[in-house]
Amino acid sequence: QVQLVESGGGLVQAGGPLRLSCAASGRTFSNYAMGWFRQAPGKEREFVATINWSGGSTDYADSVKGRFTISRDNAKNTVYLQMNSLKPEDTAVYYCAAAFQRSTRVGDEYDYWGQGTQVTVSS
Repeated sequence: QVQLVESGGGLVQAGGPLRLSCAASGRTFSNYAMGWFRQAPGKEREFVATINWSGGSTDYADSVKGRFTISRDNAKNTVYLQMNSLKPEDTAVYYCAAAFQRSTRVGDEYDYWGQGTQVTVSS
């Protein structure tokens, strides 16, 4: 089992930054690719970003590319999502997830999920 706990969500003005963290415990963190997803009210969950086990490979949704940065610290068992130039349409519950070995955009391929953290961007 891998337990994931997100933090760092909150209310921010449009154009501002916010950094999310996801702390992992349980099995060996470096065995897992990590991803961030989000779900806005009335919408389906969508992929945001993913990072491979070493941090050497990342992938982003087009809607956040150039504004968001995913990173990880395997010594701290933590993955981060730095969000800059936030827009009201970024408002959602953000979830981190762990996929054994393989980095992917597909939510169903992730094995473990956190409980989510709310991000609200005011205009």
